[in-house]
Amino acid sequence: MYDLQKANMWKRISAGLFDFILICILSVGIAALLSFVLKYDGYYDTLNERYAAVGEELNIDFFIDDEDYFALSEEEQLRYNEGLKALYEDDQFVIANYMIFNLSFIIVIFSTLIAFLLLEFLVPMLFKNGQTLGKKIFGVAVMRIDGVKISGPILFTRTVLGKYTVETMLPIIFVLMVIFNVTNVLSALIAIGAIFLTHIIMMIVSKNNAGIHDIIANTVTVDYASQLIFDSPEALLEYKKNIHAEEVEHSQYK
Repeated sequence: MYDLQKANMWKRISAGLFDFILICILSVGIAALLSFVLKYDGYYDTLNERYAAVGEELNIDFFIDDEDYFALSEEEQLRYNEGLKALYEDDQFVIANYMIFNLSFIIVIFSTLIAFLLLEFLVPMLFKNGQTLGKKIFGVAVMRIDGVKISGPILFTRTVLGKYTVETMLPIIFVLMVIFNVTNVLSALIAIGAIFLTHIIMMIVSKNNAGIHDIIANTVTVDYASQLIFDSPEALLEYKKNIHAEEVEHSQYK
């Protein structure tokens, strides 16, 4: 009944990059606020103080990798292990270490979530037609695959389940796991690469060049200036009826 005016790929990339920068800036700001409220720096200082105190007492450096550890002499390795044992018997160190680990995940998860909800959900709800600030600037919009304006629940699914959870937080979680030695770098790179590669392949091979978030929400990114977007399924149905009536009328004159 009407042509699908898919958004130019360069417009999509430009809008996405613009929004990504805004999300990073906002996430960092929110993370700083949460760190202050949750007293993250205090726990971090306590952790470093305990490392420094025990390290100075036993003349050891705790901040070495596995290669450096195995290069130590037997006596140095023994002191190193004694130092670790002393740290994990220190209540202050244990509490600070526990809080640093948990607060790091909490702060990153919630600061990023809030940024996504503000910039990728609330702003598009205000602008209508699924437009973020980046999409507004570059003339890109998001609609349902059938041409109807995107609704709140669909936009929420696209933002939180697609963009935030799958495309953003999973890679971030793997990075945090590497930082805290929960997993190794190779495993994290493979997992992150798989997510990124899947997203790229979907955008290349899917009919509407849809990424993971668009496939999950059944939406499509279009050129706002040329795409006809209907306010409701009823409006779409009425449009189709009118087009059909015009076709019938014109066929009677042939």
